[in-house]
Amino acid sequence: MKIMITWQLHPGKFHETLEMFSNMEAAQEQAFMGRMKLIGRWHDVVRGSGAAVYEADSAEDVSAYALRWNEHMDLDISVVLDDAECKALGRKFSSGE
Repeated sequence: MKIMITWQLHPGKFHETLEMFSNMEAAQEQAFMGRMKLIGRWHDVVRGSGAAVYEADSAEDVSAYALRWNEHMDLDISVVLDDAECKALGRKFSSGE
């Protein structure tokens, strides 16, 4: 499943979190993600917020990832579909399946 996570850094956490993230090596970042796979991530540095999309196999994987970051930021997590998945679901829904 695809998961979209948006975040807003806690007040006073911007520089600390940016320094931590900026110095993460690929292996450290993968350890934070666990079994999740990053599809894309975008940062609004001025506002201390952003969004990312991941592939995840379980709610436990997503929850573990969120727990690694929630001391630094508020996270909003949604299950999302890409265009093809949404169209396929729409066709099923409209056919009464």
